[in-house]
Order: sequence, then C-alpha cells, then structure tokens
Amino acid sequence: MLYEKVPGSRVRCHVCQWRCLINPGKLGVCRMRINRDGTLYNMNYAEVSSIAPDHIEKKPLFHFFPGTSALSLGTWGCNFHCKGCQNWEISCTDIPRDSQQVLPEREIELARRYNCQGIAWTYNEPTIWFEYTLDSARLAKENNLYTVYVTNGYATPEALDTIGPWLDAWRVDVKGFTDGFYRQLAKIPRWQSILDVARRAKEKWHMHVEVVTNIIPAMNDDEEQLRNIATWIRDNLGELTPWHVTRFHPLHGFTHLSATPISTLERAYQIGKEAGLKFVYLGNVPGHEYENTVCYSCGKAVVRRIGYDAQVVGLDGSRCKFCGAELNFRT
Repeated sequence: MLYEKVPGSRVRCHVCQWRCLINPGKLGVCRMRINRDGTLYNMNYAEVSSIAPDHIEKKPLFHFFPGTSALSLGTWGCNFHCKGCQNWEISCTDIPRDSQQVLPEREIELARRYNCQGIAWTYNEPTIWFEYTLDSARLAKENNLYTVYVTNGYATPEALDTIGPWLDAWRVDVKGFTDGFYRQLAKIPRWQSILDVARRAKEKWHMHVEVVTNIIPAMNDDEEQLRNIATWIRDNLGELTPWHVTRFHPLHGFTHLSATPISTLERAYQIGKEAGLKFVYLGNVPGHEYENTVCYSCGKAVVRRIGYDAQVVGLDGSRCKFCGAELNFRT
C-alpha cells in the first residue's frame, strides 16, 4: 500500500517520511520493502519477532485504560537506526529463518486467551509492517479491543489517515528538539514533521496521545531542548498531555555513555511543570514518586504506580473523583 510507480520500474514508498525512491531489486531504508519489477512488496507481513501480554503502563501509556493489559507485538526492522536502540536485536536485522507468523485472526484469539483489553504494535516501529497493523486494527475494533501504536512518529500523513479510523492511541517519541540531535542519533533529516503528524493524530483522529523523551546524557539533556519539547506539547497537544521523561541505559552503539542521572530526570520534570504541563512522569525509575498521577487541582493521588503495576484510587471516568477536575484519561 501507499506507493507510486515512477519511470524506469522504480517506486516511491509513502508509508514513512523517508519516502524512499527504490530501484528494481532494491530495498527501502527500513529493509522490509522491496521493489520487484516495479511493484513494491512488504516482506514482513505477520512476521513476529516478539509477542507478549504487557501492562499498558509498559508502553508507557499512563492515562489510557490504566491497569489493563495489551497484547503487544513487534516485527523485524525499523526506519530509524538509533545508535542507542534498546531493541536493536530485532530492529537492526533481517528476518531470520525461524521467524514466527501470527495472522491477524490469531492476534484476536491470543488477546482473548490472555485477557487483554487491547492490542499494541510496539518493540520496533509499527509502520514497518503497516499493512499488517492496518488489517489487525480493523479486526481488533470489530472485536471491541483498543488499539495502540508505540511509534517514533515518522509515519506520513497518508499512513496516519489510512489507519486513523481504527487506531485509539498514538504513543510517540519526541526524542529531542534540534536538527543536530536527530542527525547524530539516527541521521533523520526531517524530524519536525514528527510533530505535525502527532498533532494530526490528536486533532483529526481524536487519538489519545502521550509523549516520551528518553534523556541521553550530553545529547538531549540540555534545558533548552527539554523546555522546547515541554512548551511544544503544551501549545500543540494541550497541557493535560502526559510527558514521560525516561532514563537512558547504555546499549548498542552507546555503551560508552552513562545511564541518565536521576537528578537530570527530576530537573526535566520541573521544566515540564514550569512550562505548564499538568502531568510529567519519570520512566525507568521504579518506585519514584513521579510515577504516580496526582490531581493538579486538589493534590490527591488518583493512580498509584510502582513500575508497571498501577492501582486506580481516584478516577471517575476521565475526572478526579475527589474534586471533579478533568484529567485526560481514557477508561
């Protein structure tokens, strides 16, 4: 789907914002789409690298059906090649011979078996197997399951609009806020379009949106980038949009770096609050007080968390049950 034929048996893919122009016999940046004699084929439809019932808080989504589980699936490959990728074993590789296949109908069966309330395409970039996630999302909604994209946000507007009617949540990374950072991390040339698509997910398709920034020492931990991210979220997605500032751990090509100091995360939390965001959360720091949801109006805890375990103590639908303030929850 979402490609055009161009002269010379070439094709241009329109699934992600690389918009790869692919010669016959060649692959796109993601290495999961191939031009065969002028027709673009997806190579990893239903090819699953990882599958598990996960707490929705693991995505992380804190204001979306808290305390529920989502059947979570990932495939092979990625359109980003981040130097510090935590899932590099599945995102920076080809499809192995022993890859398992899980067709969309099987997804629904497994979600029911494991008492999952929804399905999340995660672990690597879900647009990499866009056609599969589209077929699966349609089937999930027919079966009253919620649907989640855990995404780097580099989908095209056309891809978003194609899956938009069947997608409930857009959990998007805003990895940094400068050209230099995105080039250094993943050689991404047009990162600001990630922001446009996130705003489109919320405004056009009314998806629930939460933002994650993995804070990497000496790369995106400066106050200017963090303040710009927080301000952009406030002005474009709204002050009630959750912002997760998460702890980096050295992996893949960034093993020479140190883990993020907790004090840096706590400063990012304060920056988010100073910018006017009502909900800023620390991630990858189990047991920290900033994992909890506290009502900005009355100051009472409404969801308590330790790691991925959540206890809902003060919600009435999307509102605080103690004072009635709107807290932007999907339940």
